[in-house]
Amino acid sequence: MHGTILFAPSGYQIDTGELDTFSELTPKELYLAAFNNETSDDPAHNFLLSIAKSFIDSVIHDPAINFTRVAQEIAPDTINQLLSILPFCLGMEYVTSDWISNIWDKFRDVFNNDLSEYKGSVEDYINEKNTSINVVGRVFFHLAENKDGTSPFAFIATYSKAALDNKTSHTKTISHIPLGQALKEFQNDPNGLLDLLSTVSKATDNSGFLSELVQSGELFHPLMFDSKDAYKFLCEVEFYESCGIICRVPNFWKKKRRTRLTVKIGPNGPSRLGASALIQFSPTIYLGDVELTKSEVEDILNYSSGLARIKGKWVEVNHDKLTKLLKQLDQIRNTEYSLAEGLQLMSGIKQLHKSDDDDIVEISNNEWLTDIIDKLKEPAKLSDIQTDTEFCGQLRHYQQLGLNWLDFNNKLGFGALLADDMGLGKTIQVLAYLDKLRADNYKTLLIVPASLIVNWNKEASKFAPLLRVSTLHGTSRDINIDDADLFITTYGMATRLDALKKITWDLIILDEAQAIKNANNKSTKIVKLIPSKSRIAMTGTPIENKLADLWSIFDFLNKGMLGNINEFTTFTTKLKNQPDKYTKLRDIVSPFILRRLKTDKNVISDLPDKIEITEYTTLTKKQVILYQSLVKDLQKKLESAKTGDSILQRNGIILSTLMKFKQLCNHPDHYSGLGEFNPAESGKFEALAEICETIRDKHESVLVFTQFREMCEPLHDYLSTIFGRDGLIIHGGVTPQQRGKIVEKFNSQYIPFMVLSLKAGGVGLNLTSANHVVHFDRWWNPSIENQATDRAFRIGQTKNVIVHKFVTTGTVEEKIDSILVDKQKLADDIITSNSG
Repeated sequence: MHGTILFAPSGYQIDTGELDTFSELTPKELYLAAFNNETSDDPAHNFLLSIAKSFIDSVIHDPAINFTRVAQEIAPDTINQLLSILPFCLGMEYVTSDWISNIWDKFRDVFNNDLSEYKGSVEDYINEKNTSINVVGRVFFHLAENKDGTSPFAFIATYSKAALDNKTSHTKTISHIPLGQALKEFQNDPNGLLDLLSTVSKATDNSGFLSELVQSGELFHPLMFDSKDAYKFLCEVEFYESCGIICRVPNFWKKKRRTRLTVKIGPNGPSRLGASALIQFSPTIYLGDVELTKSEVEDILNYSSGLARIKGKWVEVNHDKLTKLLKQLDQIRNTEYSLAEGLQLMSGIKQLHKSDDDDIVEISNNEWLTDIIDKLKEPAKLSDIQTDTEFCGQLRHYQQLGLNWLDFNNKLGFGALLADDMGLGKTIQVLAYLDKLRADNYKTLLIVPASLIVNWNKEASKFAPLLRVSTLHGTSRDINIDDADLFITTYGMATRLDALKKITWDLIILDEAQAIKNANNKSTKIVKLIPSKSRIAMTGTPIENKLADLWSIFDFLNKGMLGNINEFTTFTTKLKNQPDKYTKLRDIVSPFILRRLKTDKNVISDLPDKIEITEYTTLTKKQVILYQSLVKDLQKKLESAKTGDSILQRNGIILSTLMKFKQLCNHPDHYSGLGEFNPAESGKFEALAEICETIRDKHESVLVFTQFREMCEPLHDYLSTIFGRDGLIIHGGVTPQQRGKIVEKFNSQYIPFMVLSLKAGGVGLNLTSANHVVHFDRWWNPSIENQATDRAFRIGQTKNVIVHKFVTTGTVEEKIDSILVDKQKLADDIITSNSG
């Protein structure tokens, strides 16, 4: 299997990375792959295989399967177990209990349909798929505590028998009968008896203990076991079950039977936490669920290995583990640990003692830390932080929760990753927080991609007009910290401004923080060296398949929390064979990641169906030079216009020049007609890349509208490099018949983007496969733009549509934008006044 598995709300898909290919891996394919014990280098694919393998495991361990021939619904414990091994990968946020149940039901359909047509037994069906898989037989082994008898344990072997409903001939009940009865039931049917005892026969080949019970005939009678016999039996339970025998054992063996050292993070927390805060550890040794002191453990070392009854409970005594735990007990008591180290131990990234028993030590939170982490995971439990009275924005409910969460993290001393989905308003949440911090004279450094500098300035002046903002340019060695509350610079500039490292900032914020996912990148290393008291990262695509990316972001936010890169790499190499460690990793990072989705019903009800965002872009140096030259040329032409036809002539000159201004804002080559279209020479191309890289990572689709037919090909070619595949084009030269085929193709398979000229693609098309719309250049009439947007925002659209409208600052496009806003407001006012 090549490509990447993507989780989605309705199921899963496979992106093969080839041209125009985006398909679904069928349940039947996964079902068969699981039978063959296939694995993949793709964590998401392995997770799907785990669901299929869990399904198969439930079938072969269902004692009634031979009678019912129908697979059962997924058990809640199985769902929880599968959620615990969910990897970090694209779309992981969509994987819920219902999502897993839906996938499980697809495997049930495959199995049930196969069995309805299969004439042989279930075991024959399974063995045709894989001869090494054993279907459970009808024999059960039961071991129970015998609290009233002379021996501590009682044992009996039984076999299952189905009672049929005479009316329907369907299985009604399944009863358990002592195995000794089978000798009478099958006395005239030796083959039937051999078939019944086939699983027992397999087990006796490699179990001396069971072989003795069979040869002596004791297996066919109820037995009393002492602790030694019970321990021999319990140690072989896993082997018996692999042979197809179902075992029922006491709870003490199933739950918390491990010899372990439980370490609670101390009873009292420091006044300010943070990853480097020193904390106390309170270590306790447990045998099973029995708590022991050091002296009690030393006394138990005098016991023989095996089962022992201590403090009224049966526990397993393992001398080797107990000896190791005593050493680790002394190590923990005599060592100071930071909170980061405690969390590393909790996740398994760091180990106290290198041994084969990776889970011999358990780290757990005390009540104070448990309460803090619960509030970080559920911001609804936090008290509301009031925005400043001068703040001009109205926060939605989930944005208010984001503000509360950012404030709570900061006061605790933790770095925070605001990872809301694109379009949910990460910027306004952060600006509300910065405006609140302004009263405390906070000095904040914001690092952004170059294309977002103008956006941040515009949004800050709009929502937080009293927040003093300074944009850092050039290579100045000095920064006057009293000049502003918020200093904005770019990732590129941060590598050149040495003065940034001479200031200990109150807060550093990274927007589009995926820019530092590569830990070896020069700019990443430099950004991490800038000193600060608190840190925030913002990104709509926080986690992909590479866990090293996650490490790099957390290395910026909470240094040391995920260990050093070598420790983390060692940890991640174990995940393929020990996927349960994903839960421990998730428990560590999830309190410091706030992720809300547009598809979340709790968020959708609080959002409009169409989210419109004005994306402010800037001119590149080449564009600035050409723009200034064009302005001067316009002035000369207007001055030389003859007075006779002055109005018409001047209007003609202005209109033709306006068109040139708009072409120049798109790209210098659009204006000059050269046709090379180097992306670095256009601010709009850079902004388009920022947006479309996020759309690509989320495997969503976008419509890009331009009023110029000649821009369609250059935009298509550029977007092809971003998405790694071709998209589609519709302009005036495409015939109606061709358009129909293009639309059908776009809606029937995954095509990441389509470029459309506004006139040709603005009406009459249904393109609901896309949930993003980009207006690359602006038309004079807002209704025309709205009609174009409605190609995606119409009946049949199942997602919220995000509309990005490009405006180049300091140019005629800003004037056009203000005109369009006024026109739209006028139209809305007229409609509103007439609707009553």
